[in-house]
Amino acid sequence: MADVQFFTKLGCLTSQKQVALLQEAGHRLELLDLLAHDWTAEELLSYLGTLPVQDWFNPNATRVKSGEIDPELYAADEALALLLQDHLLIRRPLMVSGGTKICGFDPAAIHAWIGLAKNGDAFVFRGDLSSCSHPGVVAHACP
Repeated sequence: MADVQFFTKLGCLTSQKQVALLQEAGHRLELLDLLAHDWTAEELLSYLGTLPVQDWFNPNATRVKSGEIDPELYAADEALALLLQDHLLIRRPLMVSGGTKICGFDPAAIHAWIGLAKNGDAFVFRGDLSSCSHPGVVAHACP
């Protein structure tokens, strides 16, 4: 069992599925509002780690889905400035446990990190845990 700080857009249906999966595995979560957090460049970069710059962006963000922002076009400094200005653009969740920080919800990576099964049971993937689950959103663009 791990204690996990879980930064997300509070109320997001996809986030609720992710939280439930982590809690079912026995982890204790501290839910934090990614949108309201006062991010510094250094702090945000500590979560983004070695990810390619385009993977820093939430692919379900309205501005990305609409084509207003193409994550492929930004250098690291430009991308970071955008993310600090508009937190909806940050890929989520951002998680930290035991000094390790993770960006995004990749079930295989999270299972390798802290486990997604209880008592040594095998982890069974349960479908898409990254796309927006909001029922009223066109083309899975999360507001």
